[in-house]
Amino acid sequence: MNKSKLRDILIVVLILILLYCIGSLGYRFFQYHQGTTIYNEAESLVNLPDFSEIEVVNETMTASGHEDVGSEETTVEQPEETAAPDPYAEALHDMDFAALRQVNPDVLGWILMPNTVISYPMVQAADNDFYLYRTWKKSNSIVGSIFMDANCSPDLSDFNTIIYGHNMNNGSMFGSLKKYKTTDYWASHPNFIITTDEGVYTYQIFSAFEAELTDPVYMVRINRDEEKQTLIDCAVTKSVIATGIVPTTEDRIVTLSTCTGRGHETRWIILGVLDSFVPSESEESEPATP
Repeated sequence: MNKSKLRDILIVVLILILLYCIGSLGYRFFQYHQGTTIYNEAESLVNLPDFSEIEVVNETMTASGHEDVGSEETTVEQPEETAAPDPYAEALHDMDFAALRQVNPDVLGWILMPNTVISYPMVQAADNDFYLYRTWKKSNSIVGSIFMDANCSPDLSDFNTIIYGHNMNNGSMFGSLKKYKTTDYWASHPNFIITTDEGVYTYQIFSAFEAELTDPVYMVRINRDEEKQTLIDCAVTKSVIATGIVPTTEDRIVTLSTCTGRGHETRWIILGVLDSFVPSESEESEPATP
């Protein structure tokens, strides 16, 4: 084969590679745009409150309601029902998921991390593969869904509830969780909120780190105090942020998990401990059991 023909073949191969890359990039952008549209529709259906007028409190508060002292550890007290732990919880108090469940009965509620892009419906399937590449409307998409581990209780009653979401390149879904690598970022974004039919749950973030899939933080349906303490010790010891917050075995924890972009051996996780719970109006109005 002469050099001229070899050069022509090489040019054709390079053109095909270039076209493939352009096509893949275009498809990815299309999927991102489609995902944004689908999740904007969810916000519209659920009548997501307007948070633009909510004042942000700059003081970082611990889960027990006291000002954070940095390096000193704070033991978290068992949360009690309160009138309104913060303005975000108050705004989310009357959310109605009926319209979302008409589209998909797998919808459990809504997860919000104030002042970030994380504001999505939360779903749960019979296995952890179903929503990996399906949106909340069950349509195929690389953006997937924010979904609860299939082995967790949907009412958030477990000691450790795990919620998954993709680490998208455009920062959507759980893509912004990687920002929790500095204590300064945590201080500005110290909590996340989950709203369900039962009410509004506010979680104080106490740990962030790159976890192995064999780490205790991925244990679910834990009943023994020894296992609970092992999970707590792991989360506090490995955390890359100094929150000074240490849960107890009597608390409830939610673990937010996303990929690291470095294969399938590790995950980037954020752990929050239940700080307060505001029951829904329907829960409040139920008569007491005799």
